[in-house]
Amino acid sequence: MATNENLPPNVIKQLAKELKNLDETPPEGIKVGVNDDDFSTIFADIEGPAGTPYENGVFRMKLILTHDFPHSPPKGYFLTKIFHPNIASNGEICVNALKKDWSPSLGLRHVLMVVRCLLIEPFPESALNEQAGKMLLDNYDEYARHARLYTSIHAKPKTKLKTGAISESTTALNVGQTHTSLCTLDQKTVTSGVTPLQPPSPLAPTANIVKGGNSLDQPLTADTAVSGSAAPPSLTMKKEAGLVAKLPADKKKIDARKKSLKRL
Repeated sequence: MATNENLPPNVIKQLAKELKNLDETPPEGIKVGVNDDDFSTIFADIEGPAGTPYENGVFRMKLILTHDFPHSPPKGYFLTKIFHPNIASNGEICVNALKKDWSPSLGLRHVLMVVRCLLIEPFPESALNEQAGKMLLDNYDEYARHARLYTSIHAKPKTKLKTGAISESTTALNVGQTHTSLCTLDQKTVTSGVTPLQPPSPLAPTANIVKGGNSLDQPLTADTAVSGSAAPPSLTMKKEAGLVAKLPADKKKIDARKKSLKRL
């Protein structure tokens, strides 16, 4: 993870959320990445808008966040050489969103979209590249020819930015919160007195008895091993008592019949 010593923790946390959002739902024609060594340097690849001299080009730029960001605007630079009135030869970007129109409520998404719009509609009145600004005002075709030449030479597709670092940084910032929630869950379990379910002991055999569509785990006995179900003991005792009481009654009937036969 980056060492973000130049930025306050609350700013880093907000940046992590915004960068994660940019990574998951990037603006049209813009891909964002972070510097592994310094979280305060944001990189972006901007695709040249269709219908402009920058079409089919990929321009890499960076935003540098100062220690008092977001109270002061980031500084923007193009790393890819480009022929544009509002971009100096050293790559510095001149746009009002990064100067007088800056507000702490503006996010990185807004800044990146404004920079891409600058490729569609340059402002030669506030040119950093005076040659490009004058050429745009005097002879647009010549300006477009120069811009297309620079694009074809310098703005070739770049190696992919390391966007995965955004998710890693965000995850690292949320580690403490995750551990806290897990600890809270454990404390609630102990306080409520609820005992977690334990797996059955492998030394205690059980039999699965299915009755009425429900499966119940009961201890395996001799009766269940033979018949598959256990007979209620009260029912067995009643049957045996009935048989014992019936035997003396039958004997009395036989003795009475013998006496009647002797009298005859």
